[in-house]
Amino acid sequence: MLKYTLQENLLTERPDDYMAQTIASRVYDKEAIIAQILRRGTLLTRTDVLAVFSGLEEVIVDIVKDGGTINLPLFNTLFSISGVFEGPMDTFDGSRHKLNVNLTKGTLLREAEKQVRFEKTDAIAPAPSIVEVKDVFSGKTNEALTPGGVAQLWGSNLKIAGDNEQNGLWFVPETGDPVKAEVLVTNKPASLIAMIPQLPVGNYTIRIVTQYTGGNLLKTSRTSFFEKKLAVE
Repeated sequence: MLKYTLQENLLTERPDDYMAQTIASRVYDKEAIIAQILRRGTLLTRTDVLAVFSGLEEVIVDIVKDGGTINLPLFNTLFSISGVFEGPMDTFDGSRHKLNVNLTKGTLLREAEKQVRFEKTDAIAPAPSIVEVKDVFSGKTNEALTPGGVAQLWGSNLKIAGDNEQNGLWFVPETGDPVKAEVLVTNKPASLIAMIPQLPVGNYTIRIVTQYTGGNLLKTSRTSFFEKKLAVE
């Protein structure tokens, strides 16, 4: 069963465009494939299968090194050379040209892909996660905020990015309107350093709103709160 998720297509302007991202059920290395062969029932031992497997690998490598191509039911190989040649008398130069060994599907794989069953699963873009907030002026961690001072935040996906006006680092009081940090000294995925606004006395929650997701920007912002209350005394 091949699982897949739908994620926003960030290459288009339309908000309802999504693309599929596949999730392999398992990654099979050589040992896992040998184990699968043995489970099917065979007179061969693991040593026998390993010897055949290794022999096949060695022969294929030798064929490629000799400039030959492979034509098997599983896959086919072909060569290509990238880079520009300066006139008909130019020759291959490793500093300017590159040899590529390309693989294409064989008949067995083309038939197998027709028989794959699919299962759609939900995927959620990683939200910002605040692990720790330090008030530089007092030296306290996860406890206090000093108006006019500096707050250091550590976590993941913290970077403030995107054109949404709500994006930013916010100080949310128990009553009243949230206050946005206007000055970000450091704006990185794993750490934020911001100037603390002139906040009235009270308890505050830190809120991060951003379209950052580790790659391209999300079309809509994601919001995350720090779980601990911070006091302005």
